[in-house]
Amino acid sequence: TGSAMVGVDLRALTQPVGIMRIMATILTCMCFSLVATVGHVTSPYWAWCMFTWCFCCFFTLLILILEFTTVNAKLPFPWDDFTTAFAMLASLMCLAVSIIYPTFFTCKTCHRQIGASVVSWFCFGVYAGEVALTRLRPSGQMSGFLSTLPGIMKMLETFLACLIFTSLEESQFKSTTPGLQWCVAVYSLCFIFAILVIVYNILAAVMYLTAMVIWPLYSFHNNKRPSGCGHLCPWDKLVVVTFMTIFNVIVYTLDTAYSIRLVFCVSNQ
Repeated sequence: TGSAMVGVDLRALTQPVGIMRIMATILTCMCFSLVATVGHVTSPYWAWCMFTWCFCCFFTLLILILEFTTVNAKLPFPWDDFTTAFAMLASLMCLAVSIIYPTFFTCKTCHRQIGASVVSWFCFGVYAGEVALTRLRPSGQMSGFLSTLPGIMKMLETFLACLIFTSLEESQFKSTTPGLQWCVAVYSLCFIFAILVIVYNILAAVMYLTAMVIWPLYSFHNNKRPSGCGHLCPWDKLVVVTFMTIFNVIVYTLDTAYSIRLVFCVSNQ
């Protein structure tokens, strides 16, 4: 009835977006289960993959429950903004995991690991499909900070910082080399600032630019890849950090340029 505090909305499960969310919940659970049956691996990449599948599965299921019970209509924030932002973040995380997991943890005879890798790609496809569906809504329906370009960039900056932290070795956190200490400080400080959504874009872009130059300079100086270096080689992680730093420089620079353009456009009106 209309007077009930909590109702039931079957459309949350039967509309295309709802069906995609049900599929995403099942697929991420399958990935987690397949990898869990293989056994624990002491690697930050393995932990990141497991966290991603658990995180996506839990929040997708939570979104389904909140929409099915119509509790989402009573929440004090733009629901469409939140769900669109989550779908974008989940698709990014699943994309990263779909590349990382098969790169480090599969082999020709590792059938469950290969299965998890294939299913993870389907997870990425489902979340990307949800993003496409929600972005195709009529103009004026999408509102809120997280689904705007600056909001998306903030999520991307934080996500890339998470990948950098995953790739850092404990010895690098305790390094006595000033250059590497500076880089770790940049990654840590910028990660905290991004979560707090503080407007510090120009400073962060410049800081990341210095890290982009200093990190490979100190990390690869007289440090060639060892000949017997296989999967999960510490040297490969240095390469991952280098590329993630470059990508974050680009994102911070674009974020800064967009913010400046926004300020000038508003001031000229």
